[in-house]
Amino acid sequence: MSKKIVQLNEEIIKSELKELVRGSVEETLNDLLEKEAEALTQAAKYERTEARQGYRSGHYNRNLTTTSGDVTLKMPRLKGVSFETAIIERYRRRESSVEEALIEMYLAGVSVRRVEDITEALWGSKVSPSTISELNKKAYVHIEDWRNRPLQGGKYPYVYVDGIYLKRNWGGEYENVAILVAIAVNEDGYREVIGAAEGMKEDKASWISFFQWLKSRGLDGVKLIVGDKSLGMLEAVYEVFPDAKYQRCVVHFYRNVFSVVPRSKSKIVAKMLKAIHAQESKEASREKAKAVVQSLREMKLPEAAKKVENGIEETLTYTHFPFEHWTRIRTNNAIERLNREIRRRTRVVGAFPDGNSALMLVCARLRHVAGTQWGNKKYMNMKHLQYGVSDESIAG
Repeated sequence: MSKKIVQLNEEIIKSELKELVRGSVEETLNDLLEKEAEALTQAAKYERTEARQGYRSGHYNRNLTTTSGDVTLKMPRLKGVSFETAIIERYRRRESSVEEALIEMYLAGVSVRRVEDITEALWGSKVSPSTISELNKKAYVHIEDWRNRPLQGGKYPYVYVDGIYLKRNWGGEYENVAILVAIAVNEDGYREVIGAAEGMKEDKASWISFFQWLKSRGLDGVKLIVGDKSLGMLEAVYEVFPDAKYQRCVVHFYRNVFSVVPRSKSKIVAKMLKAIHAQESKEASREKAKAVVQSLREMKLPEAAKKVENGIEETLTYTHFPFEHWTRIRTNNAIERLNREIRRRTRVVGAFPDGNSALMLVCARLRHVAGTQWGNKKYMNMKHLQYGVSDESIAG
């Protein structure tokens, strides 16, 4: 006797379960609305009582997008009393969790078109680009508050700064807009995004305004500022933070030297440059730099030798600080990683309509990365900084 084989259609089952959940949500919300109407009128539907405060006048339908799908709400019409539901805000068409999900998707780097496809797959209705734009405006209000928040991390010994250029469409022409970004390590050893602001270009005036804005919000105790060699930024550092030292990013210094080195010799030159910063003290690094300069001249690379000779000193400032911090403070890698995250998101956008929209998206991305990827992970142990390191001391 043959056995009957029962076959289950997984797609049909999923569809039925989804519809069951959606129907349950719709029924529950409508029941709650009825209870609210009863509480406001102090009488059930068709009930005759002296305590009645108002009368029913039918209902009207409203659509609401929830995480369970689109539901139809039967909003009660009342006479003699105003119906203001505490369940659904007036004129709201989407559940708050849906709106938060849309904003998070956009800020996490998902394109607008992709967000439309995801919402259609999840909730059965496609969200228009204009809706996403309106939601982002709401998010930007909170981002602006975050951008101008008081800095409460105490003192910030190490500060990393950089400028990132984005494209904006101005009168039909494309031009660059610079966003100045600063992160810092506080006295407890945790990283923090301390500021981002628009600067038309990385000139002295822009950097001075940026640093003064950071100081007004509570930036204090700065001992070292790490960044690329920008004359405007250097002048601003010495003017606004006269007691702070400046560390030129070693990686950017290498790139500057490589610009005058043939590709065939770039590997050997890279090893020579890294050997300078692998020494145990500042004096040893200076001696190694002299040897490298001599070797570069013998290799018929006078321009590279000149760049090393003239620029090596500003790349050795990190040796004034604890040896345990050297690998963290001699490069601008901490902020470069953030810049890559920013470019990954802004590449989807292309050109911005104005500088403020570029700034808001950059800040949103900075806030997202700092809040999700950095977490509560300590970046460095700041106890070593309490003891200090002299200029000529040997590492360890």
